[in-house]
Amino acid sequence: MNTTSSVIKPSNRKSWRTLIGQFTGASAGPLLGFALLLFIWKIISMRIGDIPPPESTLLAAFNLFKDPFYDNGPNDVGIGWNILASLSRVAIGFMLAALVGIPIGFLIGRVPVINAICTPVINLLRPISPLAWLPLGLLLFKAAGPAAIWAIFICSIWPMIINTADGVRRVPEDYLNIARVLNLSEWKVFTRILLPSALPYIMTGVRLSIGTAWLVIVAAEMLTGGTGLGFWLWDEWNNLNVQNILIAVLVIGMIGLILDLGLLALARRMNYSEA
Repeated sequence: MNTTSSVIKPSNRKSWRTLIGQFTGASAGPLLGFALLLFIWKIISMRIGDIPPPESTLLAAFNLFKDPFYDNGPNDVGIGWNILASLSRVAIGFMLAALVGIPIGFLIGRVPVINAICTPVINLLRPISPLAWLPLGLLLFKAAGPAAIWAIFICSIWPMIINTADGVRRVPEDYLNIARVLNLSEWKVFTRILLPSALPYIMTGVRLSIGTAWLVIVAAEMLTGGTGLGFWLWDEWNNLNVQNILIAVLVIGMIGLILDLGLLALARRMNYSEA
């Protein structure tokens, strides 16, 4: 018994040391990057008096997040409500874009006639700035919230369509020939061949779309008003509160990073080629 425990303990200590070493190696780069960012920020604040230093800004952020869900009226709510408002609009617009864009991408990649019809239209509409669609959304929906969701939808749908169609086109022809020999139904071709092969491309489109949607919602909320991070940032600018502007910028960046890392982790789990 003693011999067994003496054999197990060193291996456990070694595994913990390995994990600590891996964590240290993985976190060293990001920590140095953030330290460099804070250093540059500090230098800028020392040279430009209107820019608050990082220590006072981070303290103000801590105080701001102590009560993120207060509600003193329509134009005075906590930052938590603004974050939830922005995320809810992004979620609705993004999900609508996925429900429409991914099936269209499969049809474009699978059916040459649909590809010939749709590709020129997509190439015409895709370069248009998402904010250029916002006035049309206001005209159609007569409300700021749905108009912002419309802008998110229209900017999110193109990466999903293009990447999904590209993934379907890149399915090896041998797989499709085998499906024809086996006389597989279109549904089985879709579920067993097209979807697994195109999934990495679809997830790439999803990641591109969520990043673009998060960029657009901030700008759209600046123009439409109401609640949301974009409106809050613009309102703080009107109040000349530079400290809260910097906090808004940091919060927007952190949420965007979290969304991207979450989708990246999901993409790795769903990637059939890595399984």
